[in-house]
Amino acid sequence: EVQLVESGGGLVQAGGSLRLSCAASGFTFDDDAIGWFRQAPGKEREGVSCISSSDGSTYYADSMKGRFTISSDNAKNTVYLQMNSLKPEDTAVYYCAVDVESPCSWSPFRYDYWGQGTQVTVSS
Repeated sequence: EVQLVESGGGLVQAGGSLRLSCAASGFTFDDDAIGWFRQAPGKEREGVSCISSSDGSTYYADSMKGRFTISSDNAKNTVYLQMNSLKPEDTAVYYCAVDVESPCSWSPFRYDYWGQGTQVTVSS
């Protein structure tokens, strides 16, 4: 059974940092897309960042460029999202997801497996 477990969320003041982790079990990153998405109350789920496990290519939504960094440790089957200079508008539930044997995509409908999410709250 494939499981994705996110951790690292919490409450932080504006300008602060958090590091999210996404640990996969029952699955080994091979030629897959591992994405981070977020969903704020009353809003649609949006793509944050994605990394290709095959070549390490990384992608960021425009509002995250320069503030967020995605990385992976394939030996640990874990993907990280380092979030710096956080803003109140970054407040959301953050999810990791895997699109098996596919390139990175911003469409959440393409992804095959999802974690349960971790809450990030940024206070002003």
